[in-house]
Formats: sequence, C-alpha cells, structure tokens
Amino acid sequence: MHPNVLAHLSDTVLLRNLVELVVQDRHTTASLLAHIAEVDSRKLYAPAGHSSMHAYCVEGLGLSEDAAYKRIQAARAARQFPAVLDAIAMGRLHLSGACLLAPCLTRENAEELLAESAGRRKSEIEDMLARRFPPPCVGSMLRRLASSGVARLAPGQVGCVEEAPDGAKSDELAPGQVEVGEKPTSTPSGQFLVQVVVDSGTRDKIRRAQELLSHSIPSGDVAQVIDRALDALITALEKRTIGVGAKRIAASRSGRHIPARVRRA
Repeated sequence: MHPNVLAHLSDTVLLRNLVELVVQDRHTTASLLAHIAEVDSRKLYAPAGHSSMHAYCVEGLGLSEDAAYKRIQAARAARQFPAVLDAIAMGRLHLSGACLLAPCLTRENAEELLAESAGRRKSEIEDMLARRFPPPCVGSMLRRLASSGVARLAPGQVGCVEEAPDGAKSDELAPGQVEVGEKPTSTPSGQFLVQVVVDSGTRDKIRRAQELLSHSIPSGDVAQVIDRALDALITALEKRTIGVGAKRIAASRSGRHIPARVRRA
C-alpha cells in the first residue's frame, strides 16, 4: 500500500496525525527560513552559479517564484528579528503574515507588531497595518518602471518601508524587498507602476476577485486580477456600446423618427 494512501486510518488517528504534521511543518518552516537567511547573508548562491538568492531558490531549489519571494522576504525579516522564527514555529504567525510584517518591522515596534499579529488571519493583519501605517495621500499614479526598479515587493505586501533619516534612499534592500536578478541595462519594456489609494469597499472587491480566480491565479497577484477585471469590463462596455450603436443605425435606416424617450424605453 502506498504510504500516502490513508483510507485505512481511523478518524481519530487521521486527525491526530494531521495536527502533528501541522506542528512539524511550522517548525520545519522556521528552520527553512533560518537556513535561507544564512545562505542569503553569506551570498552562497554566487559560488553555486546564481545571480541572486531568488534565482538560487527558483533554479537551484525548485521553488516557484512566488514561494521564493515569500520565503526570502520572511527570512530577511527573521534574520533581523529572530522573534519572527519563534512566532512561526509556535504557530502564532503564518508565512503570509510574516511577509506582510516584514517591511514594517523596526527595533522599536517589532515586539508590539508580532504580539498584535499573533493568531490573526492575513486579512486581519492587513487591516491592522493599514491602521498603523496609513498610505500617503498620493492620489492615483501611473508611470513606467525605471531601469533601477529591481527591488520588488512580493504579492500582498504592505509598503511600510521608510526613507533613511537624511532623506536619501538606501541601496540596500529592506527586509520586505526581494531582488529578482541583475540590474537590467534598459528600462523594462511595457511595464508600469500603478499606485492608487482605495477604500475598504474596493479592497474587499479585490479580495473577492482573488478568491474567485484562485484556481487560475493561485498567487492572488493583484496585477493579474486587475488585468482580468479590465478585460471583463471592456468586453461588457463594448457589447453595450456596439449594441446601442447598432440599434440607432437600424432606426435611422428605417426612415422613421423615434423620440428620445422611446429610444430610452
């Protein structure tokens, strides 16, 4: 019998084993993050022939791009704040929560943020961070990505990284940032940064769309969700516009004048 065929187990044993495996997985995840952090710190990916830690995780360890982002992000935060590893190992904090907290943690707030995030769902941690770190009133913005934009935020991350005290931006990646390879020699083709502040209602719509698209977009990447949403919106609007236009053309060809109120009806 295959070891992973569990039909012969009783309900009690099955549930007990599942709980034990979850506990084991938490400790394994914490240990994995500690190893990633140390390999990253020593830059051991370079002798192995990889340009970055992310490339090593994807090409050398066989992780998906999204899994690599999240684990490197959490590992870098854990290297600066080891309490992150303890929280993950004990089940007080999940990996997604660690990724959300990563760019916001400082020596002054780390203990408080970890305590406030204990046992919370991802959405609850997002809400907590949104209250504590409200976005600046930047309005809407769309601009082409600069050639220096190699530091990317992992999916779902709340941007809380502040500038250096003197106002100059540091070249060193913050805990919440993951490099994706060598710096490009030119501006990435066809890539734009869209920045917009939305209310909680719009945020909930995005989450709902992520849930409905989870089978085709498992990572919940907001860029892909918005692209799908715009495709659906444009298709609906074009159908309506073309339909109204066709009706008006048909009416004009009939030679009959149709009052506006009748057309609206």
